[in-house]
Amino acid sequence: MKEIGLVGMPFSGRSTLFTALTRVGSHGGRANVAVVPVPDPRLEVLARIERSARVVPAQVRFVDVPGGVSSAQGLARLREVDALAVVLRCFGTEPRPAEELAEVRAELLLADLIVIEQALERALKRARGAESPEVRALAAARAALEAGTPLRAAGLDDEAHHALRALGPLTAKPEVVVANLAEHAELPEELAAQGAVGVSAAIEAEAAELDPAEAAALLEAFGVREPGLPRVIAACYRALDLVTFLTTGEDETRAWPVRRGARAAEAAGTIHSDLQRGFIRAEVIAYEDLVAAGSLDAARSAGRVRIEGKDYVVQEGDVLHVRFAV
Repeated sequence: MKEIGLVGMPFSGRSTLFTALTRVGSHGGRANVAVVPVPDPRLEVLARIERSARVVPAQVRFVDVPGGVSSAQGLARLREVDALAVVLRCFGTEPRPAEELAEVRAELLLADLIVIEQALERALKRARGAESPEVRALAAARAALEAGTPLRAAGLDDEAHHALRALGPLTAKPEVVVANLAEHAELPEELAAQGAVGVSAAIEAEAAELDPAEAAALLEAFGVREPGLPRVIAACYRALDLVTFLTTGEDETRAWPVRRGARAAEAAGTIHSDLQRGFIRAEVIAYEDLVAAGSLDAARSAGRVRIEGKDYVVQEGDVLHVRFAV
């Protein structure tokens, strides 16, 4: 399960956004954490076709740390997440989202620089003056940060990223920008150009406390055509470079996120390690082709199901049935 950490300047509405996305009220003093299902309408369609007993969506965990980047405890928790969602205030008097974004990025960069410098000092003592791989990686990271370059854009090699992994550098994490909009407001052009997601967090947080029918009416009244949750998650999936494959049958229909470029055996391992270890082959059909066929059995009879080996690269929306032997 992927974790998304919410960060932002004071009064950005970060905790309000947390409530809007998760339908869980925030509380002070410790991290607010909530697991939410990833909306995917394909699951219900497949479940109807295959008469599945249950539907299991993918899940993500949102983390909102009181104090955010301004507290040591907050930084420690944020270093554990997979991606960061930077929340910007685009409501109220004289919003300045571009400046806020620059300030948040500067704080994250400074926090990383402090940790990297401390780690480099320790590594130099251990190496006793030698240029070990760890020292090289930390020195390269420090140079990038001193130049104002986030580590995800520093061009570090795999060896360096491996050496830095235990530190959980914040600027190495994928970043999504979320504009917290005023009622009826549009996403500012400067943020739209950066791929930001616009969410009216206050309205959606209010809707989160209502039953579905009342919530839908409220959102429609304020011109919210699509709730923020699926759009924020979609942006996070893009930032994390994930695709979703599906499994379906009488027992269950389920969504499985996996890194883009993953091969069939690796994807099988996300279901269960035994499937990867004993992988024989995968039956594969695109979601659209399965729906058009009407069922898996009909798709097999029509020759629409392909047999793929362990090196097949899984695509978005593939429906997989893994054959294995252990």
